[in-house]
Amino acid sequence: MSFLNYHHLRYFRAIAAEGNLTRAAEHLRLSPSALSIQLGQLEESLGQKLFERRNKRLELTETGRIALDYAETIFRTGEELLDALQHRSPTRRQVLRIGAVATLSRNFQLELVRPLLARAEVEVVVRTGSLRDLLVQLEAHTVDLVLSNLPVRRDAETGWHSHLLDEQEVSIVGRRRGRRFRFPDSLRDTPIVLPSLDSNVRAAFDLLMEQAGIRPIIAAEVDDMAMLRLLARETDGVTLVPPVVVRDELRSRTLVELHRIEQIRESFYAITPSRKFPNPLVRDLVKGMTPAPARGAVRKPRRAA
Repeated sequence: MSFLNYHHLRYFRAIAAEGNLTRAAEHLRLSPSALSIQLGQLEESLGQKLFERRNKRLELTETGRIALDYAETIFRTGEELLDALQHRSPTRRQVLRIGAVATLSRNFQLELVRPLLARAEVEVVVRTGSLRDLLVQLEAHTVDLVLSNLPVRRDAETGWHSHLLDEQEVSIVGRRRGRRFRFPDSLRDTPIVLPSLDSNVRAAFDLLMEQAGIRPIIAAEVDDMAMLRLLARETDGVTLVPPVVVRDELRSRTLVELHRIEQIRESFYAITPSRKFPNPLVRDLVKGMTPAPARGAVRKPRRAA
């Protein structure tokens, strides 16, 4: 019968932290050969390989990442046992690691994680970066899912799944204007702040302008939604933005919605990998945000604002 050895988990955690068996052995004051034997016994007990060698480093496999999460929980529980004996209440927490691209609305992210923040047993970690960098982290098991405005192509090598969480129409917003804004004609002489060329919203907007025969006056281009929000508040022109990004400004009337462009929609995706041991919090989050439409029905977007 297989059983877990507490010391094996301690050795495993040290190797994972160092990424190198020799350095871990020095830290534990063991010989590398002895430590290798201990690791082999743990892998035999679990029936899974925990590490693979890449560029002279030992990197966790998917099973290794899961095992490390459980090992951390076990050691944390041991610490809580000591705390309990000292009359302090122990706490056990689940961790959800989220990667979010810079172009994603902060307000949308907040609405997404708000139910998790209300759960005392859950810790949410949010990391921001480019989609390419975040997918590398997703492959390395350092994040559990990636939030993006764009889906990722699935192939045999990666096995990504792009779950559509929401779709929202995009608007032209600005401060109160003396004259009426008429779309698209007013864009002939009104400066506009736009998302960067990497955005699918920008590509759709440029196509509309080309079809209308208008060459807009571009005041600024940004790839960060937080900066787009700030510029919308400061510019004397207008800004192309999903309303959820400037939700608070619209409510306070700092900004007004001048025109909603029904032809352009901003999409929000949760990208997850195919894993044998998915984080259950990912399943709860994605399932809660993507109700299945009836056959032949058109999915009605969920408003985050």
